[in-house]
Amino acid sequence: MKRFASLFLLLMILALALVACGGETLECTDPLGCVEIAPDDPILLSSSLVISGPNTELGLDSQHGVEIALDFREEVLGHPLELQPEDDGCNAEGGQTSATKIVSNPQIVAMIGTSCSGAGVPASEIISDAGYVMVSPSNTSPALTDPAQSFHEGYLRTAHNDLIQGAAMAEFAVNELGLTKAAAIHDGDPYTEGLASAFSNSFEELGGEIVAFEAEAADATNVEPLLTTVAAAGPEMIYYPVFIPLGSLITNTARDLADLDGVVLSGADGMQSPSFLENTVGTSEGMYLSGPDLSFENTFYQDEFLPAYQEKYGTEPTAPFHAHAYDATNLVLDAVEEVAQQGSDGTLLIGRQALRDALYATSGYEGITGTLTCDEVGDCADARISVSEVQGGEFVRIWP
Repeated sequence: MKRFASLFLLLMILALALVACGGETLECTDPLGCVEIAPDDPILLSSSLVISGPNTELGLDSQHGVEIALDFREEVLGHPLELQPEDDGCNAEGGQTSATKIVSNPQIVAMIGTSCSGAGVPASEIISDAGYVMVSPSNTSPALTDPAQSFHEGYLRTAHNDLIQGAAMAEFAVNELGLTKAAAIHDGDPYTEGLASAFSNSFEELGGEIVAFEAEAADATNVEPLLTTVAAAGPEMIYYPVFIPLGSLITNTARDLADLDGVVLSGADGMQSPSFLENTVGTSEGMYLSGPDLSFENTFYQDEFLPAYQEKYGTEPTAPFHAHAYDATNLVLDAVEEVAQQGSDGTLLIGRQALRDALYATSGYEGITGTLTCDEVGDCADARISVSEVQGGEFVRIWP
């Protein structure tokens, strides 16, 4: 009997020791699998943003927003935070390459990206098929949240849908500028074509006429034939929501064509960067550009975010989507905090489907960019669009 008592006591001591050392087993029952994070290991996020090439200012600006969010947050559930940055190249190939690399690492919890909608289309399919999740700070193409086009489960965004931006720019053109004839130019990218189409449709709904709807290659070196054709159609305004290289070329060329004297030039957020202004000194003066309204109602942006940005990077923000990236990162971290299983030793088990579900269920989240609520196709933005005018070589918000 003594022997059994001793054995029982030994088993009890071992059981208590296992509990004290966190020896309980966390079980993954998530249909998409789980990310297991060992005690003291970081929670690893990845970004896929354009951080090389002519549109770098757009992607680096968003990456800075992600990094500031991680700096401010410091840790989640006792684990440090780490970022693995990748480059989306602002094109389909870059989106495919970066997403493929990200899903090859089972420790990556979620992706913040992409910068460009053209990269987002292939990236979202790869991320979805692998059971991961992504939140884009600056994809605005309507196609990406349209189940009939390019929506894939696991895709969300904090940026506006360009159906909203196109309608806002059309309203400005018709109701504020009193214009009745416009032309639109795109480069075939989902962002540029989607926004040009949204503008054109809304402009016509308001009673205006689209006299030309043209496409030009993003890497074009001569747009004079294109603009000559557009000028012959007699527009009062040209809207070309393209990226910096093509936008700069169109702007500079248009100012040299006598047939376009007096025609209003306008673009969008893909050109709202210091590089565009440097490329178009004098020629972009008086031009209108639509984009997200950065006159946020909260004081956090001015009092805490911008000072932190300037101190860390030594510059003002270089594009419009840094705050959207900050919000995207915090949406992911809040969802991790909500769904992660915790072991007593600090181990985390994060279900991938549970993480998706938590993100899609986001409602009334108070971010820098407004009050965010995600719908079933991942549109989360508190979408507010403004129009800026280039005045004295700077973007100056003028409407609404």
